[in-house]
Amino acid sequence: MMIPASELILRPDGSIYHLHLLPGQVADTIITVGDPERVGEVSRRFDRIELRVEAREFVTHTGELNGQRLSVISTGIGTDNVDIVLNELDALFNIDLKRREIAAKPTSLTFLRLGTSGAFQSDIPLDSVVLSTASLSLDGLLPFYPTTAVDSGLSAALSRHLEEAGTPLPTPPTVVRPLLPDFLVNPDPDRIATGITMTASGFYASQGRVLRLPTALNGSVLEALRSFRSDSLRITNIEMETAGIYALATALGHRSASLSALLANRAQGTFSRQPARTVDQLIDYGLSLLTGK
Repeated sequence: MMIPASELILRPDGSIYHLHLLPGQVADTIITVGDPERVGEVSRRFDRIELRVEAREFVTHTGELNGQRLSVISTGIGTDNVDIVLNELDALFNIDLKRREIAAKPTSLTFLRLGTSGAFQSDIPLDSVVLSTASLSLDGLLPFYPTTAVDSGLSAALSRHLEEAGTPLPTPPTVVRPLLPDFLVNPDPDRIATGITMTASGFYASQGRVLRLPTALNGSVLEALRSFRSDSLRITNIEMETAGIYALATALGHRSASLSALLANRAQGTFSRQPARTVDQLIDYGLSLLTGK
């Protein structure tokens, strides 16, 4: 079945519309970052760079490191942008753009998010790294993708916990899990913490920040979320992309992992004194995981 031009939009040169990329220009192992400027911080570590493309906030560099072909792309902030990036990257591999037909044999990709985040628990130190083994979606994207792999048991447990505490969320809690890449199935506990990452729809009120306007995510709601436990799982950090990446990647048959450098501690009200160094360390660690060196 041919996909209509209004649904799969291409540029005059045949490239996918928002990312301005052609099939073959992206590796099947993809690093995502939020900040477009961070793309160059990652790719400067490559042994060679074969491609640089910039379109709006979406910057893509493809190259090679330690014999492995890699791409790094900026998503910008939020799952609305993740929706564009994940769908269009998948299309480059799994849709014949000329015929506008879905490929008979899908290609599975690997996504590694290297991002920044705020710790949610007081005992998680600044400048450390968290691997999201699950993500709580409070961003609004998932209801539009009913095929995503939702952890119904964990979602129900969190919903019951919040109801018992008398602190319901503005939207029903939905938890998704990723298909983790092999190199992060058994993470090193001495290097990274693990837990549930809360993905918010914005930076201020939807993360419980108050400047001049009040928020529905007030102190009692935050404390109820902070106290949630399911076996060894708890909510460890807050950011704005992970749930979208996990939901779409899993639904499309791709592996994905999100590593977050913790630049703030929301429970303590503190912020890192060395954010640039912490991000550099995250990039180095992520690349070592990808290449095994």
